[in-house]
Amino acid sequence: MGQNKPDPDGHRGLVVNTASVAAFEGQVGQAAYSASKGGIVAMTLPIARDLAPLGIRVVTIAPGLFSTPLLAGLPEKVRNFLGQQVPFPSRLGDPAEYAHLVQALAENPMVNGEVVRLDGALRMQP
Repeated sequence: MGQNKPDPDGHRGLVVNTASVAAFEGQVGQAAYSASKGGIVAMTLPIARDLAPLGIRVVTIAPGLFSTPLLAGLPEKVRNFLGQQVPFPSRLGDPAEYAHLVQALAENPMVNGEVVRLDGALRMQP
């Protein structure tokens, strides 16, 4: 990426990492998962600073409860219950919404070194 031809403003690329809201509100039994996602969050700003001279931005998305293949394997009743835990909109996130955020981040060159929660205001319970 550092070898890409820069645009007129010097931008050469964007790294988008994925963490989880568990980085901020790990649940009981999730110590290792929460710590690994917290590591992704913690490295976002330092790596953005390291890559800034190359014109490469770094951002992290911390999604909440999304309709993924993992959740698709759960009974519908459980998926509905999980979706109802999200304040608004009260449903599981759609992968297209994650993609939409990636596009918005790519289009806005001032977003750098930032972690964006994509969770409908969800705060995980212990």
